Amino acid sequence: MAASPPIRILVLRGGAIGDFIVTLPALRKLRERWPQAHIELVGYPHVATLAHAAGLVDRVESLDKAGIARFFAARPLFTEAQRDYIRSFHFVLTYLHDLDGIVRENLVAAGAQQVLYGSPLITAGHAVDALLKPLETLALYPEGTEAPRLMLSPERLAWGREWLAAHGFGAARAMAVHPGSGSPRKNWPVENFIGLVRQLPRDVTPLLVLGEADDELAAPLARELPDVPRLAGCTLPEVAAILANCAAYLGNDSGITHLAAALGLPVVALFGPSNPEHWAPRGPRVHILQAPDGKTAEITIAEVAAAVGQTLMLHQEYGTA
Repeated sequence: MAASPPIRILVLRGGAIGDFIVTLPALRKLRERWPQAHIELVGYPHVATLAHAAGLVDRVESLDKAGIARFFAARPLFTEAQRDYIRSFHFVLTYLHDLDGIVRENLVAAGAQQVLYGSPLITAGHAVDALLKPLETLALYPEGTEAPRLMLSPERLAWGREWLAAHGFGAARAMAVHPGSGSPRKNWPVENFIGLVRQLPRDVTPLLVLGEADDELAAPLARELPDVPRLAGCTLPEVAAILANCAAYLGNDSGITHLAAALGLPVVALFGPSNPEHWAPRGPRVHILQAPDGKTAEITIAEVAAAVGQTLMLHQEYGTA
C-alpha cells in the first residue's frame, strides 16, 4: 500500500520584522504537530527567511511573486496554475489584512480546501496569543504562556562568533545596542543611548545595531562613538547569528528587539507610545521599561542603566543558552 503524501500547509503573512517574530509560535505549533509536513510561507523573504533558517518552514515565496495581490480583488481571474497551487495545500492559514473577508472568499474560490484566518490587527491581549488563536480549529492549543523561540544551527552560531572575533570583540562580552526602530516616535533619544554606552562596564564591549530606517542616527553615533563597532548591512539571519552570541541587548520597541528576545538574550526593551500588553517582546529574560505617558524620552538614563546592569548579571549567572 502506497504511503500517503505529506500534508501541505500554506501560511500567508505580511508585516515587518516584529510582526513576523510574534508569528513564530504559530509556525512552531504547526511544525511540532506535523514534523514531516511541507510548510510553505508566502511573505516578505528578507524577514521570512528567519523561519526557513530555523527549520520551521520548508519554502519561502514572495507575496509579490505569488500574485497574492489578485486575492484582494473583488472579482479576480485566477490562472489554472494559481488554482493548482492553492488546491495543492491541505489548508491555508492567512494573517493578511482582510477585514471584509475578500481574501478568504477568493482563496476558497481558487480551490482552498480549508482556510484559517488570524487578524494581524491586535486589539486585545498579546499578539502571540491572538496569532495562535486560529490554530484552535486544528485542536492546537497554547501550553502556558507561549513565546517566540528562534533556534539557530551550530554552523550559523559559529559564523556569528567568527564575525564578532573579526570585529575585535575577542573574549569581551558583547552588548548589542539598537538605538532605532521603524518609527522615530518610538525611539529613546540618541544622546541617551550615547550616554548609556559610555557608562557600560569595562568588560563589556558595545555593538551598535543599525537598520535600514536608522540613517538619521548614524551621523551622531559616528561622531560621538567613533570607535564603537557597528552592525549594519547584514541579512536578517546574519544579524540573528551575531546577536545570538551577545551577552545582552538594549533597544526600543522594534523588530530587532523582538528578534533578540526570541534568541533568548537578556533584553532591555524601551516602550513609549506602543502598548506593551499587545507588543512587548516575550522571553525568559526580558525587562520592559514603559515610558510615563507614552513619551519614551522621559525614561531616564539611570533607569536604563540599572536595567542593563541586571541583564548583564543574568548573563553572568545563566549564560545566553
